[in-house]
Amino acid sequence: MSENFITIQNCRIQDRSRVYIKNLSWTFKSGETWLVTGPNGGGKADFIKALSGAYEITPNNPSIEEEKEGKIPPLYSNVFNNNVALVSLEAAAALIEEERQRDESEILGREDIGRTGRQYICEVLGGSSRKNAPLPPIAARLESLPQVKLCGIQNVLDRGLRYMSTGEIRRTLLCRALLSNCKLLILSDPFAGLDVESRGILLDFFSTIVSRQEKVLSDSPFPSIILSMERYHEIPSSINRVLEFSHGKISFVGKRDEYEKNLKERQKEKEALRSKQKEEFLVALEKIRLSSDALTNDINSSPVPDSLIKFENVNVGWGDHKVLVNLNWEVKKGKHWLIRGPNGSGKTTILELITGDNMQVFRENISLFGKRRGSGETIWDIKRQLGIVSYRLHVEYRMVGGTDLENVIISGFHDSIGLYEQPSDFEIASADQWLNLAGFKGREHEAFSSLSYGEQRAILIIRAAVKQPRVLILDEPCHGLDENYREKILDLLEKVASTGTTTLLHVTHDPSEVLECEKNILNLQPGQDPMYSIEEL
Repeated sequence: MSENFITIQNCRIQDRSRVYIKNLSWTFKSGETWLVTGPNGGGKADFIKALSGAYEITPNNPSIEEEKEGKIPPLYSNVFNNNVALVSLEAAAALIEEERQRDESEILGREDIGRTGRQYICEVLGGSSRKNAPLPPIAARLESLPQVKLCGIQNVLDRGLRYMSTGEIRRTLLCRALLSNCKLLILSDPFAGLDVESRGILLDFFSTIVSRQEKVLSDSPFPSIILSMERYHEIPSSINRVLEFSHGKISFVGKRDEYEKNLKERQKEKEALRSKQKEEFLVALEKIRLSSDALTNDINSSPVPDSLIKFENVNVGWGDHKVLVNLNWEVKKGKHWLIRGPNGSGKTTILELITGDNMQVFRENISLFGKRRGSGETIWDIKRQLGIVSYRLHVEYRMVGGTDLENVIISGFHDSIGLYEQPSDFEIASADQWLNLAGFKGREHEAFSSLSYGEQRAILIIRAAVKQPRVLILDEPCHGLDENYREKILDLLEKVASTGTTTLLHVTHDPSEVLECEKNILNLQPGQDPMYSIEEL
């Protein structure tokens, strides 16, 4: 006889300020492995936050009619209580925010690497989060623990959290969650931005944990798992139930095979409309682009050199860890690049050298727009010619999350995090046009922080494209996007590339996100000599 782990009957999801989902009923039983999915802003993220304890799950008050009819009374029970861990893009972003706030490099007069993976994991094993606090005895043998091996982080334990790749920091979060003895582990969009090796590690991890789950929670060495995904893509075979949210309510609940049949039918209908929707989208985009030419031509009024970016024998690393070794690479106007390589190979480092977010740029021979970095230009001289979508930017914008969507878009004209000057009528009109195009009509005054992670990413992509920059830097731009937003963004990027005004630098691990225009490829291959190769298609 199966045991009910979580029972939700006629409940609402809320916090102190608002109700997010008005009426919810769902049961999680032993032997079930659930996928929670649905479009950005559809309610999935609110449900996950409620399960992790960030929002409340509260029984609704039954109406007089319901009581008379003897309907099942509202009920919420959860055997996991508060013993839940969430590993997500948002959790990783919050950790990076915390590390930046703890950074004492300026005070120390040297680089403060912050907490290492070893220190961070040991905080749930008897250690302390205080700076320079002694590590517990178990720290010396972390490499031997099965949880560490399962997550594949033996080689990054002594690296600062700020210097880990996206995949490495999320696997570190995962390992810490396992060692915390949580009883329910929620993995939110865990495959986003992971290389082939990391995806394999995570799929093996998922299969291993599910196969070892036991009905008696108190005796189980591993937690129960709920997987949350924006897209129905690369779903582990052990998933046997699906819960889908759309428009703030459940749109499907049931067995996996039933959901897949449902999905195929929807896909047929969607494909029939896809060409028409794409054509309408591109026509609207072209109108916006033409109407903003006057302003963007003013931003990019100086002549554009043929050589936009040039690296000559660039070497970057921290301590004994070498990230880039003798990199020679040049980006010319109109030549769009795909940058690829495994997690930790230096892709983001290259982009941060270009944007000026990595201070080692000033000791290396790097030229932007025909000028050597450090030759007298300001960071604003550089950034006014760049559009940027990155994990770092997303983290920084989360720190000023009260900014409304209209002002986030307008800040793209000013290269600022937040908006600190009076916008022009043109900028307001342009921002509203872009918001309407992306499906945010009527939401221009919503706070950035109130959006789901995927919706936030869509807004930041629009912010980057709004001024038609000379170079558009895209570091995993489709992180957290559902299929609808993903298609729109890829269409948008293809259109931007076709104008001849903007050159793309694109980092992605997903082959389906590679654009037709990206004929030049920089392959990073750590541990090899040379550590990179260049292809031209």
